[in-house]
Amino acid sequence: MFKKILIANRGEIACRVIKTARRMGIATVAVYSDADARAPFVQMADEAVHIGASPASESYLIADKIIAACKQTGADAVHPGYGFLSERTSFAEALAKEGIAFVGPPVNAIAAMGDKIESKKLALEAGVNVVPGFVGEIDDTEHAVRIANEIGYPVMMKASAGGGGKGMRLAYDEKDVREGFEATKREGLNSFGDDRVFIEKFILNPRHIEIQILGDQHGNILYLNERECSIQRRHQKVVEEAPSPFVTEKMRKAMGEQCVALARAVGYYSAGTVELIVSGADPTGESFYFLEMNTRLQVEHPVTEAITGIDLVEQMIRVAAGEKLELTQDDIKIDGWAIENRVYAEDPYRGFLPSTGRLVRYRTPVPAWAGDERGEDGVRVDAGVEEGGEVSIFYDPMIAKLITWGKTRDEAADLQVAALDRFELEGLGHNIDFLSAIMQHPRFRAGELTTGFIAEEYPEGFSGAEVAEDVVRALAAIAGFMASAEADRARRTDGQLGDRLEPPAKWQVSVGGAAHKVKIGHKHIKVDGDKVDIALEYTPGDRLVVAEIDGDELAVKVAKTRAGWRMTTRGRIHNVQVLPWHIAPLSAHMIEKIPPDLSRFLICPMPGLLVALHVGEGDKVEAGQPLATVEAMKMENILRAEKTGTVKTINAAQGDSLAVDAVILEME
Repeated sequence: MFKKILIANRGEIACRVIKTARRMGIATVAVYSDADARAPFVQMADEAVHIGASPASESYLIADKIIAACKQTGADAVHPGYGFLSERTSFAEALAKEGIAFVGPPVNAIAAMGDKIESKKLALEAGVNVVPGFVGEIDDTEHAVRIANEIGYPVMMKASAGGGGKGMRLAYDEKDVREGFEATKREGLNSFGDDRVFIEKFILNPRHIEIQILGDQHGNILYLNERECSIQRRHQKVVEEAPSPFVTEKMRKAMGEQCVALARAVGYYSAGTVELIVSGADPTGESFYFLEMNTRLQVEHPVTEAITGIDLVEQMIRVAAGEKLELTQDDIKIDGWAIENRVYAEDPYRGFLPSTGRLVRYRTPVPAWAGDERGEDGVRVDAGVEEGGEVSIFYDPMIAKLITWGKTRDEAADLQVAALDRFELEGLGHNIDFLSAIMQHPRFRAGELTTGFIAEEYPEGFSGAEVAEDVVRALAAIAGFMASAEADRARRTDGQLGDRLEPPAKWQVSVGGAAHKVKIGHKHIKVDGDKVDIALEYTPGDRLVVAEIDGDELAVKVAKTRAGWRMTTRGRIHNVQVLPWHIAPLSAHMIEKIPPDLSRFLICPMPGLLVALHVGEGDKVEAGQPLATVEAMKMENILRAEKTGTVKTINAAQGDSLAVDAVILEME
């Protein structure tokens, strides 16, 4: 067994590998960039080596620096995690030349499966179904248009070396191909150093199913069931679960055996994932097609660990050390249900714009890395951040992964909702409310999933989850109780005008525009005359209030505002106004402030790099026309005109780094 492993990665996956290595008694080495100098994974490792500046191209993507760190520390193996160098054949070859073990598959398998174009050719030769498309070199935009027209719309344009949702564009017509082909090439080049693109037919009502593969160097290859990864945004996974609510035992066996055969054809060992696209329109489930094979550990591997009880990182390390798998296919069972939600630094209330900044407040429902594969009481948090840390523009926007395990799918989803309510995150935009809304959505609960779920269910964007009437009543009661507590503290403060007066017992609490009369008694609370069976504690200044209502627990994040509180629970932000009952009628006479019209400005919605300006001063533009392209979090975002007009002035130039709300141009 290895004595020391270097993790050629960062963030939560570096912490993940360190946790297992520590349990196995193996020393660990972290490598870090300037931006990660104080990151948790650096503190967790036994040793740490600085390898360069913040951009990945100057640190985590430089193989020579990783190898030098191995030599400096005496590491005899490298775990690559996911992304960065994890699927670079040149990196695995360089390690082999230095006598350093690569905790991953053989070089030939990485080469065969890492190239999406070549892997499709191999899959065809192996008799595996593949999606209809063009698997050769595409010369230019005109060539791409001809290919797309021949295949038939809609089509998907993908960077050959892409992954993680980057370098992908869906085109419904020729205009989309012309707009997106060059951007797809640029994203492929910037993120993966390869600008080759291929085009394939987009399957209608598609479900994204993937099979977890595990093999050793002695010819044993197993499939560890499937994961459902259909809920995606911009082709990047948001929710994953295992098993899939769609896959039958017959489908699971057919998919698994086919994926094992494909892995065997390239001499695969270690952990890997074969991604399949399944037509949801086919009730038999037989219409499944090979998409790609990821020759590495997947982000969503914890859900497989939770239902099988197998530590995949441990198995990868043992296989790399030459050990034989102690498991057989008959040993692979399905115990319960697991769901993973990715907590991203993005703002769903502003069109999912990327967000960066300091984590001013960061509290997780259970401590990160507590417990085993199923966490603590069915809740697991895999994270690589801490309070006071920064989510920078240089890397992926994922903050943490929240994994829940239950005996049933509904139990796992209920645990997600409860855990998300206790997830406190302040300082930047995040998608916690959106994740909670998905977990509660009737279509999700019914298991009717496709990769178009988010686009179909939230076509106008996200404004918060639907709220039940009993939750509104509970919020009114909690707000009234907090108002009384605040008033009681104020009257007890020495020298205050009302220090001898009893705090108000009656409040008008407005939740979502509807006013409720809340009366605070010595033994109970009434909302609109009805008694609410509620138990809670609140001390002024608390950020999280946990109430028990009719035997059920409700966690509410609260923040004081001028008029009351901002209360967040069950996937929705509620701006709650609280006024003493005798003062409430006066609020009708308050003048509402009307925000200024900013529609003539093109405002940068996130920090990023201006990679293209599509117009000049004096140009006439139409509503919806592309005006500028901003790159943030390694993704390109096209900013379009809100209305017809003429460009008056341009305030930024291509290549400029823009702050959030920076004015790029002004219209007449």
